[in-house]
Amino acid sequence: MSDLSAKHFHDEDAARAFLEAIRWPSGRVCAHCGEIGKAYETDRPGVYRCASKECRKDFTVTVGTLMERSHIPVSKWLMATHLLMASKKGISAHQMSRMLSVSYKSGWFLMHRIREALREGKFLAPLGGEGKTVEIDETFVGGKERNKHRSKRKHKGTGGVGKEAVFSLLEREGKVRSHHVPAVNAKTLRPIINAQVDAATLVMTDEGATAKALGREFDRHEMVNHSIGEYVRGGTHTNTIEGYFSILKRGINGVYHHVSQKHLKRYLGEFDFRYNERSALGVSDTERMVKALKGIEGKRLTYGGSQAR
Repeated sequence: MSDLSAKHFHDEDAARAFLEAIRWPSGRVCAHCGEIGKAYETDRPGVYRCASKECRKDFTVTVGTLMERSHIPVSKWLMATHLLMASKKGISAHQMSRMLSVSYKSGWFLMHRIREALREGKFLAPLGGEGKTVEIDETFVGGKERNKHRSKRKHKGTGGVGKEAVFSLLEREGKVRSHHVPAVNAKTLRPIINAQVDAATLVMTDEGATAKALGREFDRHEMVNHSIGEYVRGGTHTNTIEGYFSILKRGINGVYHHVSQKHLKRYLGEFDFRYNERSALGVSDTERMVKALKGIEGKRLTYGGSQAR
């Protein structure tokens, strides 16, 4: 089931049946009135009609999802989702378009729709808790200033100038949540930490001034001082989150090469999802793909809303 020779990656009827089993495990659900198990097949393949007297409308398994009104076959949607979920550092839109035999424009937009399905909702349970550890850190993504034309350089040294700031919270042996933030300061980061980290958590940070200030929010806060060459002190370290950042940067720099400010949140959602559903937690490529497909419901992303890179 996990390899690309599976029937649902090549046969449209099998692809629809595969998606229907994921979306409708208890029977067909009318996309218009929500009735379960009261729809019947029509003469058109994959089109069902609600039997409820108050509804009687037609629908397909893609109505009300990110796939709605897409001209790309469902089988190619499934293959694209599998490829993106099985690629630890991502897959470029050019590579995706070649493998699916679609245009670059279609491949790029399809991938953004999948990324939208991977993003978590707004109301999330806090990370951490009693007996758990959450590592907190920030990084910067974007091209190096020395590689830009001299007229576009914002400084001559190193650092985050000209790059986009990413702030992440990572629970050891658990999940990561990344945020694209306008600035790395207590005013911007404190609301995120207060909302998404349990107060009883043991928080690990580096020696940065912002981290010191944020650490005071918790009774249990430990810190390593990278500036003096200290990276591990017993169980105190930020190596887990640094490892996640290395995967993120290898993907953005090595595969995608350029990520715009507008769409960075979607790429972060992609890398967070793969990490949170990683093989180390017992999740296979196929299971990761199925979990990704469950996120397509109730979301729409029009081309006009995601056109700019």
